[in-house]
Amino acid sequence: MLPQKRGPIPSRIAMSSYWKVPGIFLLFLQSALSLQPAHPRVLLVSFDGFRWDYIYRVPTPNFHYVMKNGVHVRQVTNVFITKTYPNHYTLVTGLYAESHGIVANEMYDPVLNETFSLNKMNTHNSKFWEEASPIWVTNQREGHKSGAAMWPGTDVKIHGVLPTHYMPYNESVPFEDRVAKLIDWFTSEEPINFGLLYWEQPDEMGHFLGPENPHMGAIISDIDKKLGYLIAELKKAKLWGVINVIVTSDHGMSQSSSERLIELDQYVSRELYKVIDHSPAVAILPKEGKLDEVYEALANAHPNMTVYKKEQIPDRFHYKHNSKIQPILAVADKGWEIVHNKTDGFLLGNHGYDNAVPEMHPLFLAVGPAFRKNTTKEFMNATDLYPLLCHVLGISPLPNNGSFNAVKDLLAEEVPGARGTDTYSTVVGVFLGSLLVLVFTAVFVKHFVLAQANSMQIRHTEAAQPLLQD
Repeated sequence: MLPQKRGPIPSRIAMSSYWKVPGIFLLFLQSALSLQPAHPRVLLVSFDGFRWDYIYRVPTPNFHYVMKNGVHVRQVTNVFITKTYPNHYTLVTGLYAESHGIVANEMYDPVLNETFSLNKMNTHNSKFWEEASPIWVTNQREGHKSGAAMWPGTDVKIHGVLPTHYMPYNESVPFEDRVAKLIDWFTSEEPINFGLLYWEQPDEMGHFLGPENPHMGAIISDIDKKLGYLIAELKKAKLWGVINVIVTSDHGMSQSSSERLIELDQYVSRELYKVIDHSPAVAILPKEGKLDEVYEALANAHPNMTVYKKEQIPDRFHYKHNSKIQPILAVADKGWEIVHNKTDGFLLGNHGYDNAVPEMHPLFLAVGPAFRKNTTKEFMNATDLYPLLCHVLGISPLPNNGSFNAVKDLLAEEVPGARGTDTYSTVVGVFLGSLLVLVFTAVFVKHFVLAQANSMQIRHTEAAQPLLQD
């Protein structure tokens, strides 16, 4: 009788294949999960006082590079008053100044009997900021991390929260150092998903020179180079095209002149009032019992100055329902300045005028995976940025005065990773699909094992018979 050839046991072969299936499944699931987009990231950049039309004044190749690769809004209506602190807080809260409480650069709160002053760098009293909650607070309360390089208000503890990382305000810190910090925070082991970057120019030189001065061309060119530096550094860090970058400003700038001064001393005694915030939207606090006298003296004093009692301020300004708004507001026409008299200093460029004035409007550009490419939109409100930011970051907006529907056409058809539920649903779908494949494979292997076992059993029986009978 010939010796039997004994190959591998069929069930062992099948079981070996069977146990490979979970490993394949896990590798497939890991691969599917790795294809899911990371949580979206946003860098919000403000070049203070960058008027919407500066990009056409001189060659600005870096601004136009962003426009070509992203979205551009031609006219952004900011909030009244068109000054730095009110508008920077609007961008990160979506609220009008009367609602978020930062109603001016210089404020007096009669309820607190305390003052707030940008000029004196007295801006760190949390009570002035806590009528609203800025986006970095919400972002962190939802489990994310934020980083801020000099953005107004980010070095103040608001509702007990500071940004995860921040730079205390110091105007002397170079732009390049601010960029370096933000890139470090975006690329750290525990990275931020939201960054804010602030630069003081061209506002400072716009005040000093006036926006129509030919020398402003060099200032604008320098800002364009700084934007180019930011883009280059993001590319080096492999962040360009990965994070969403929004480039905007708080306000524009209008040209002033020594020929266009409105002198309050010609109409009313300084003994009757105190100026809280300055030209061109002057907040006036009359001495006790002198409100009507001061108002009557100024109401029709000059054809290029409009004077309101607080309750008379037009509704379109959204600027009367707050205790920090003073009893009288005097607003100069574009290009005019309100001073005590001609011995006062004045600025050759200024802002703070009616927010319907085009020269007050800022720039708005955005580029990144969330945004469309080479797209121009005619109009948006500054309040609309906040709900847009929240949507892209995938966080829940607080009540605000903006409209996401007004700006959703800036977005690509699907914002990568913007909604946690979308990513979650996709992962669940991949998991269930993979599980079905696993079950099907297991059933197939089981049937294969049984079939092979039966077949081999027959063959073994035949092989066991002698070839020749004795």
